[in-house]
Amino acid sequence: MKKFAATELVLNSKNQVYHLGLSPSNLSNKIILVGDQERVSLVSSQFDHIGFKSNHREFFCHTGTYKNKLISVVSTGIGTDNIDIVINEIDALFNIDLDSRTERPTRENIELLRIGTCGILQADVPLHSYVLTEYALGLDNVGHFYNVDFSAEEKRLLDRILSERIFPENIRPYLKKASPDLMNKFDGDHCKKGITVTSSGFYGPQGRELRIPTYTRGLHEKLEHFLDEHENRFVNFEMESSALFTLGQALGHSCATICLGIANRPNLNFSRDYSKEMKDLITYSLDRI
Repeated sequence: MKKFAATELVLNSKNQVYHLGLSPSNLSNKIILVGDQERVSLVSSQFDHIGFKSNHREFFCHTGTYKNKLISVVSTGIGTDNIDIVINEIDALFNIDLDSRTERPTRENIELLRIGTCGILQADVPLHSYVLTEYALGLDNVGHFYNVDFSAEEKRLLDRILSERIFPENIRPYLKKASPDLMNKFDGDHCKKGITVTSSGFYGPQGRELRIPTYTRGLHEKLEHFLDEHENRFVNFEMESSALFTLGQALGHSCATICLGIANRPNLNFSRDYSKEMKDLITYSLDRI
């Protein structure tokens, strides 16, 4: 049985996972992930009871009950580099015995739902729409560090996207599908589904150009016009889902992302106040998780 060295599975003086500062008993197997630390309390404010709270670095965690369901909400911070930490450490809490540093004999499946905000890539998708990710296209590099399998469906769609030469030559995207079992729980008439582009940054990597020239000028226009023979199209930009889906599913977990669209890139619109709409999305998600 493989034993994880102290430099591989890093624990603190309380025998907790190092970055999250959590113990196995602190988490439910239904976990909502949010980027913003302040959004943790926004989610847990709708709980019927909060039984646990912690914060360490940018990683805040509240666990409690909502309509008789035990749910945890954890902040990840921004970006796939943080997702790498969060997913590996959450999985360790469930599937590695921290005392013996060995894998547990039985695997536990976790439901991981990301609730976030995003930039809309289609002119016909209104601000404040719920955008449900069917596939995440990673422009980051986290997925390339792991020996994971990609399905024939994922490879076909990625090849079709790459054939359009949308991205600069030095960018090597990867693509992962959301977990259908979890994604379908959140589908509804007012959800907009499609391909999510996960970027490694907010400005140049998403085609924004301020004072530094970029290689991605006009990127969102190219993405807007992509449509394959199965009517797959790009619907939004965000910064976490590709790593969430790739790492989470490789570890045997169910992963999905639902976002509130707060900017429409083709229409040049941005919502400065979306607090009510975010609360409504949280309620919508809590009712279905």
